[in-house]
Amino acid sequence: MTYQKRLTLLSILDSLIVLSAIYISLMTLHPTTQIFQSETALLTSITLLISHHFFASIYRLYNKAWEYASVGELIAIVKAVSLSIMTTAIVQQLVLNHVYFRALLIAWMLHVLLIGGSRFSWRVYRDRYIKTEIAQKRALIIGAGAAGTMLARQLLKNADAGIKPVGFIDDDARKQKLQILGLPVIGDSTRIAKTVETLKIDKIIIAIPSLKKEEMKRIFGECSRTKAKTLIMPMIEDVMLGKVSVSQFRDVQVEDLLGREPVELDIESISKQVNGKTILVTGAGGSIGSEICRQVCKFQPGKIILLGHGENSIYLIDMELKNTYKEEIEIIPIIADIQDRHRIFDVIEQYKPDVVYHAAAHKHVPLMEYNPKEAVKNNVLGTKNVAEAADTFGVGTFVLVSSDKAVNPTNVMGSTKRIAEMVIQQLNKHSSTKFVAVRFGNVLGSRGSVIPLFKKQIQSGGPVTVTHPDMTRYFMTIPEASRLVLQAGSLARGGEIFVLDMGEPVKIVDLAKNLIKLSGYSIEEIGIQFSGIRPGEKMFEELLGEKEVHKEAVFPKIFIGKAVLEQEEEVQYLIDRFDQMSSLDIKEFVINLANRRKNGIYSMAN
Repeated sequence: MTYQKRLTLLSILDSLIVLSAIYISLMTLHPTTQIFQSETALLTSITLLISHHFFASIYRLYNKAWEYASVGELIAIVKAVSLSIMTTAIVQQLVLNHVYFRALLIAWMLHVLLIGGSRFSWRVYRDRYIKTEIAQKRALIIGAGAAGTMLARQLLKNADAGIKPVGFIDDDARKQKLQILGLPVIGDSTRIAKTVETLKIDKIIIAIPSLKKEEMKRIFGECSRTKAKTLIMPMIEDVMLGKVSVSQFRDVQVEDLLGREPVELDIESISKQVNGKTILVTGAGGSIGSEICRQVCKFQPGKIILLGHGENSIYLIDMELKNTYKEEIEIIPIIADIQDRHRIFDVIEQYKPDVVYHAAAHKHVPLMEYNPKEAVKNNVLGTKNVAEAADTFGVGTFVLVSSDKAVNPTNVMGSTKRIAEMVIQQLNKHSSTKFVAVRFGNVLGSRGSVIPLFKKQIQSGGPVTVTHPDMTRYFMTIPEASRLVLQAGSLARGGEIFVLDMGEPVKIVDLAKNLIKLSGYSIEEIGIQFSGIRPGEKMFEELLGEKEVHKEAVFPKIFIGKAVLEQEEEVQYLIDRFDQMSSLDIKEFVINLANRRKNGIYSMAN
């Protein structure tokens, strides 16, 4: 219906309602007389009719979409009708010198009832009887609190979303068997699978913003027993700020199932270290380095230097930060290789950073087994170059991004990270710069993570390849890892190795199973194939060795390891004789050195 036709129809309908209301009220009060044929009735009818259309236009009663009518529209009707009646009473007093209060009161009640009924009946009819063209999916909402109620109301109001809520699941015993917005609270989370089957549910929507990670993991486990698609409602803060609609759901991510709450940071101490300062990040184009840059910029440094070897990756993070922060922060992209000692010294001498976050490294375990010289050249000698430049030019704090693979390493990559820790510990003994290292486990979404590989295998139809059914790893998200690096820098006194309490390790095969389910497939459809442990891999990783553990946290969920600096002479021997050593000798040497075992090569040389 066009707007003009709609306006005409509503105007005629309202005119009939106004006339009916006034004549019914007069006949109710004077059933035996002919008062409705008098000039009183004529004056009242004309006045009420004109004033109604005037106030109806003021409160836009002819412009509202009544199929979505709610309390706000009802209030507008009451205001328009009340002002119309008041206007009529004033005209009666002025012209007739008398106000027919009882007649006007009855007319007011009839007026509100008939106008409101005519409008809201269309919404009721539409919601109950008109079938929308969109095929609606039946949805079960997990959580009958404020967020779940908001979600249900939005979905009930907006049939175009294509989702029809049919009930709630909530673990609160006080809500069981109640109805919210006409929808039943069916039971607790143990009834998810049965409810999905009984009510033919297509989608499960988790709507509990305060849900802990362990609870999320448990509830997702119940949901994964069904064939329904599991989704998560967006954050309430984003909905309230208008960033997203309440019905813009997202898929459950692997990060939601880590089973560990994020570490709360000491914002004041980080801000004190970063705000207004000059910060240099090596490996700034990498997954961790780029996220460190993003986190640093939140604290408004005066200048940030993005140093990396890859031209394209540095270009991307440079453009991203400049688009986000405009001219608030001076952002300087530097193309440099940490193996180029003269270039690194030139950069640090020129910009004299207050803090260096050293994230540049080779991290791929099997690849470094085949290229031990490159691993040492980059992870050990490159770190030495940056660290000694920091020492030479008086950098305040140097933070090395290390790895849990540095503990009792069986591979070249882990060994080089441990030796890099030794290098900075050795420098810390006589330097004014505070040198510290940060160890954490696997980072979800990084370039070396198993997640991108698993996703690619799932998209290709499988199977997903896992090295061993008992292989376990610690996991954390990239933002969390990067925030830990910043926190470590603010806690640094010099020489420490900071470690995050990463909760329980995760079986890689369980991670693969969850990712398959999150992608909408069953384990049987995709399949999991065990390929065998790759060169240099361990069945499980440790964050601290037996001799390194401090029982007390220096910060909530952050520990300091007592990594002992030993075999300084052997570290120096590796650096001095690196060019003369074969790849095989280097591989044997660094693994023995990192594990504090006696090196035959070093003994023979001495």
